[in-house]
Amino acid sequence: MYQRKRRRPVAEINVVPYIDVMLVLLIIFMVTAPIVSQGVKVELPQGNAETLPPDSKPPIVASIDAAGDYFLNVGSSSNSSAMDLEQVSTEVGALIQLEPLRPVVVKADRSIPYESVIQLMISLQGAGVPAVGLMTDSPKEK
Repeated sequence: MYQRKRRRPVAEINVVPYIDVMLVLLIIFMVTAPIVSQGVKVELPQGNAETLPPDSKPPIVASIDAAGDYFLNVGSSSNSSAMDLEQVSTEVGALIQLEPLRPVVVKADRSIPYESVIQLMISLQGAGVPAVGLMTDSPKEK
C-alpha cells in the first residue's frame, strides 16, 4: 500500500505585513512632525541654562516675535494670532489660578528690546505668576 506523507505545519511568522505597517507609520510621523512643532518662530539668545525637569507639567510659553507681537502657547496648543499684553496676562492669570504649580517661561526674539521682555515679565507677575523663566538656545560649538 501507498502511504501518504503528512505535511508538518510551518512555524514561521510572516513579517511582511508588519514591515508594511511600520513603513506607513514612519511616513505618517515624518510628515506630521514638522507640523506639530509648537510656537512662533523666534531666534532665541544663546546661553547655558538648566532645563525644566522632565516630570514637570508642560510650561506656559509667552512669546515675543521679531515684530514685537505677543503670542501664548499652553502645552501642545498654541495661539497663532497676535495678542496684546493685557490679553496675555489675563489668559495666563486664569491658567495659573487653575494650575498654580505650572511653570511660565518667556520666549523672546534676540532682536527685541530688553524693555519689551521686562514689560511682559512684569505683566505676568501682576497676573499672579510666582516665577517667570527665560527660554534660551544652547550655545553653538565654535
